[in-house]
Parts: sequence; C-alpha cells; structure tokens
Amino acid sequence: MGKDKLKRFAEVETFHNVFQPSMEEAKAGFKMKGNWHNDYFKNNNPIVLELGCGRGEYTVGMAKMYPEKNFIGIDIKGSRLWRGAKTGVEDGMKNMAFVRSKIDFIECLFAKDEVSEIWLTFSDPQPKRPRKRLTSRLFIERYKNIMKPNGIINLKTDSDLLFEFTLEQIEEYKYKKLLSSWDVYGELVPNTEDEDLKRLMEIKTFYEQKWLEEGKKIKFVKFIP
Repeated sequence: MGKDKLKRFAEVETFHNVFQPSMEEAKAGFKMKGNWHNDYFKNNNPIVLELGCGRGEYTVGMAKMYPEKNFIGIDIKGSRLWRGAKTGVEDGMKNMAFVRSKIDFIECLFAKDEVSEIWLTFSDPQPKRPRKRLTSRLFIERYKNIMKPNGIINLKTDSDLLFEFTLEQIEEYKYKKLLSSWDVYGELVPNTEDEDLKRLMEIKTFYEQKWLEEGKKIKFVKFIP
C-alpha cells in the first residue's frame, strides 16, 4: 500500500464526518441507525444518500447546492472517501457525512423511513453478476426498507448494460418511472424546464469528465420503487 493511501486512511480516522462501522458493529446495531437526524445533523431535513460515492463529488456538490437537505455518501474504499470528507471538514459543511461500508449492509445503517432519496452515480455494472447490480430487485428491496413512501431513486451511468437492465427492472416490477434519457447532455438538459435537474447535472465526477471527453453518452433515470 502506497504512503499516500496510508496517510489518507490515517487522516480519515480523525474526521468527525466519517463513520466506519465494522461488519460486526453494523450487524449488531449501528449506533447511528435511526438517529441520523437527532444525533448528527441536529435537524429533521430530508436525508439523501449517494451509494458507491467514490470521491464524493456528488455528495459534496449536492450538499453545497441544497443546504436545506442532509447528504450521506457511502463507499467501501476509505481512500476514496477521504477527498469528499476532507472538503466537508475544510469547508465546515454540517449537512454532509460519509460512511465506509458495503452497500449490502444498507439496512444496518438506516432505519425505516429514515431516507428520502438515493443517488447511484456511475455504479459498477457488474457484467457477470446481475444480482449485485445496485438496481437489482435484491438491492431495491433493501432500499425500500429504509426509504420514506414515494422515495426517489436516481441512476446516472455511462453503462448501456446497467441502464438497460434498470429500465427492464422498472418495467418488470412496475416501479414508477419519472424521467429517463439515453443522452443527458445532448437531450435531457437542453430540453428540460426542470431547473433543479439542470443544476444537478452540472455536477460531474472525475471519471464522468473523462468519459465525456471520450465521446461517451451519459444516461439517467429517476424512479419510485
């Protein structure tokens, strides 16, 4: 392991906005489950999750855009979380936190009706393991157990495979599709009157920038499971 990564791991340990429950702690009853509003955010504002948040570009970007909401980024890689968490500490952002955990344990981290919205930004398409895709029936059922009624799930991806799969899941399980586009920047943003959506699409991850430079089209779908 490189020195920079070790340094980041050590620094993450000092950040007040990062939670790193062990598998045992999560399963036994994570202390923040059901207590995010009272014990961390100190308000009753809606909680929005970014799952597989990587460096946290979306978590940070959305938290800055919407101070009236709370945002939590989740990723298993502590060295990735470091960047978003450090920004939060440096900028004194009180409506943002990060959790280092596998998404598989999402029900151990949040209580029923605790989450209002979920963002999946450039999730691993899992070509050989469809059940592990973050929009599979397996994961959607987990999300439903922590989300408020009519909670919204957003998927933004460069993967045709994951996008097609998600649209198929929406149709098969009769989820309510609110919006979808095969070309966010060529079709959706220029034609929508939704100013909130336009603002959100201004946030771009490091890898998204690279893919756009390579000419890849970015897909987006928004639905209620």
